[in-house]
Amino acid sequence: MESVNIHEAKTRLSQLIARAQQGEGFIIAKAGKPMVRVTPIDSPAPEQQRRLGFLAGEFRVPDDFDRMAEQEIASMFGV
Repeated sequence: MESVNIHEAKTRLSQLIARAQQGEGFIIAKAGKPMVRVTPIDSPAPEQQRRLGFLAGEFRVPDDFDRMAEQEIASMFGV
C-alpha cells in the first residue's frame, strides 16, 4: 500500500481518491509516521477479507448432528 505525506496528499488528492475508488488504498503519513489509511467505502477491512474457512479443522460436526435429541424433541410434541 502506497504511503504519501500530508503535503503530497493535499497536492494530489483528486488523483489519490480516483485510485482509491479503483481499489488502490493508500496511507497518509506525517513526518514518516503512518496516520490514516484511505480505502474505498465498499472494500472490506483487511482483517475481514479472508474469513472463509478460518476455522477449518478446529472442530468436527458429529455425523448424527441432524438427529441429536430427536427423541426428546418428539416427546415434547407428543409424537
